[in-house]
Amino acid sequence: MKKHILAFSIAVAPVFAFAAPSTNTINFQGEVTDQTCDVTINGNASNPTVLLPTVSTMQLAAAGDTAGQTTFTIGVSGCMAPTTTAQAIGTVFVGNQVTSQGNLGNTGTATNVALQLLDPQSPSSPFDLSSAEGYTAAGMSLPVGATSASYDFAVQYVAEAGAATAGSVLGSVQYAVTYR
Repeated sequence: MKKHILAFSIAVAPVFAFAAPSTNTINFQGEVTDQTCDVTINGNASNPTVLLPTVSTMQLAAAGDTAGQTTFTIGVSGCMAPTTTAQAIGTVFVGNQVTSQGNLGNTGTATNVALQLLDPQSPSSPFDLSSAEGYTAAGMSLPVGATSASYDFAVQYVAEAGAATAGSVLGSVQYAVTYR
C-alpha cells in the first residue's frame, strides 16, 4: 500500500507544480488604426544614430549645465492623405536606462553626464522620460492632401550630479509614432 501512495505522490507532484501561480507572463499590446506611415530618423529607416558634437568638460562643469544640442528629424511618408482636417501625429519616447531626473542615462565611460531630449522650439522644457509610458511629444501634423510630414527634435548633454568627466557618452531611446 505504501508503494502505491508513494507512486501516486510522485506521479501527481508535477501536476501541482504547474498549478502554482506563475510570474512568467507575456503581455501583448498593439493597435489597429486607419493610418500607417513609413517612419525615418534623419532619413534613415533602420538603426538610426544621432551623432552629438564633442564638447569640453568645462562646458559641463556644474550640475544642470547643458551643451552640444543636436537636432534630429523624425519623418513620416507613404501616409494616406487626410481629406478634411490635418492629422495630428504624436511621437512617444521611452527611454532605456532613465535617470532619476528623467534623462537618458549614459552607458559610456564619462561620468556625471546624461542625455536630454527636447523640442528645439521650447529648449527650456526637456522631455521627462521617467514615466513607464514614456513621454508623448506633439508637434508633427500631416496637412490635408499631404502624404508626408516631419518634425525636428533635439538631444543634448546635461551634467546631472556635478562636473562631467571625460569619456564616451552613449544612450538609447525607443520611439513610436501615434496617429490621432
